[in-house]
Amino acid sequence: MEMFEKATRMKLRFDVPTIGRVTAEDLWDLSPELLDSTYKRLSSIKKQTEEDSLLGSKSKENKRVSLSIEIVKHVFQIKDEEAKKRALVRENAEQRRKLLEMIAAKQDKELDTKSVEELQAMVNELEKQGEDDEE
Repeated sequence: MEMFEKATRMKLRFDVPTIGRVTAEDLWDLSPELLDSTYKRLSSIKKQTEEDSLLGSKSKENKRVSLSIEIVKHVFQIKDEEAKKRALVRENAEQRRKLLEMIAAKQDKELDTKSVEELQAMVNELEKQGEDDEE
């Protein structure tokens, strides 16, 4: 059974510092810092609930805490990946903007080297294209 299905069937709630009890779906709205705090708290609880046993069986509470930890880790990892992707998109957009500015500057510099006659011929060509488009 998938972990989120288990969480909803068990009606799992997560105690989040400064917020209180939240559902699994509410975890998606938490900051990485709050997810980390929740994870640390759950890890501490898990250590307290683990028992040494020759039978190797886990208590019901330990299973709930283990599932809670896995869910918090999963949400954190997904949100972290999404944040990294958004940062990469921003970086790429900024780099693209800089490159386009450099291209425009080089084109302007190239135009500076042209004579008045060459520039006038370019203007006339653009005007002629504009007239052709109107027809």
